[in-house]
Amino acid sequence: MPSMNDILAVILGGGQGKRLYPLTMMRSKPAVPIGGKYRLIDIPISNCINSTIYRIAVLTQFNSVSLHRHITGTYNFDSFHTGWVQIWAAEQTMERMEWYQGTADAVRKQLFEIQSSRSKYVLVLAGDHLYRMDYSKMAQFHWENNADITVAVQPIDRQNASRFGLLKRDATGKIGDFAEKPKDPAVLDAFVSRDDPEKPYLASMGIYLFNLDTLIDTLSLKSEGKNFDDFGFNIIPHCVKNDYSVFGYEFNGYWRDIGTIRAFYEANLELTTENPSFDLYDPDKRIYTHARFLPGSKVSDCCLQDVLIAEGCRIHNANIEHSVIGLRSIIKGGVTIKDSVLMGDDYYDDTGSIPIAFGENSHIEGAIIDKNVRMGQDVVIKPFPRGTEIEADAFVVTDGIVVIPKRTILPSGTYIGPDA
Repeated sequence: MPSMNDILAVILGGGQGKRLYPLTMMRSKPAVPIGGKYRLIDIPISNCINSTIYRIAVLTQFNSVSLHRHITGTYNFDSFHTGWVQIWAAEQTMERMEWYQGTADAVRKQLFEIQSSRSKYVLVLAGDHLYRMDYSKMAQFHWENNADITVAVQPIDRQNASRFGLLKRDATGKIGDFAEKPKDPAVLDAFVSRDDPEKPYLASMGIYLFNLDTLIDTLSLKSEGKNFDDFGFNIIPHCVKNDYSVFGYEFNGYWRDIGTIRAFYEANLELTTENPSFDLYDPDKRIYTHARFLPGSKVSDCCLQDVLIAEGCRIHNANIEHSVIGLRSIIKGGVTIKDSVLMGDDYYDDTGSIPIAFGENSHIEGAIIDKNVRMGQDVVIKPFPRGTEIEADAFVVTDGIVVIPKRTILPSGTYIGPDA
């Protein structure tokens, strides 16, 4: 009987992450901070560890220095453990001079390393999803059905159906048809797979479990002159139509694609509620991250409501509502923060005319503040109408959300808002 030790997890580090710009201006998408103290890459790696998958490869290419630093400084098994978390960076070789051309092409270019791991199964994961999943249940489903490929799927409503790959399953769970991000209403009507009127579709979660020989076989299609560089657009539809045994494993738990600024913002703020759908406090399914030796946060004379505060913060005489306060945040007197995500700081620095802090009497609302921002006194940031898109020197507005890039300096009296 196969075991979880036979599985290699391959996590796709993503490309330029344009939909998360400017958070990806200086880092790769999986390195973006979330929940005050974690990074996006911590989610799939933690899911693997909690599912007893201990061989994990992260494929990286773009702006990957901080991601490399985080992984190498965080995920180190001891010398008595056979597991590892490795970084497989894109590289030019004598055979191939180009970089990764898509999700499938990234895996294709690492086939030698995959085969060297001597794994019998390869679990392909994305690095920008928020969810908690036991991959062992998906693996058991895969083995019981003698599948060549298993795709994790989730019920979804019509409003969001065109954003995902849709599939149709038969009564056994085998996939009979697949369409990647269909826009045609006729196609959407043809892919109704469930009796549930609220969620009539099954969407691909971008999680694939391959038999190794099937993976090698399908990735070799590029050598036949076909452009098979993406799993969703090319590999999976081809396998469904060419008699591979492709099954859909239905997952009904919390899952969010947070590859856009709006989705990222809302997923973070949901963590501040009393009973969030994604529970960071589950002791049996922990989310692992870099171990830091920081003091507990010090809060004095403040009014807080629905606030998630990471360690190492100093907050005095502030009014904070429905917000995430990241590591080492320094918030001074008279500050108001509402509906905002503060990513915190990498270090403390009170030197210079404007220290790394949120200056006195500032007002921040509907914003994402990236790390190491220096903010003077009486700074005002307010959200724009939804759908607004602006790119300025000191800020970016995406879908109405104000994003202050990493290391930005906002002088005292700065105003950012719709009536500026």
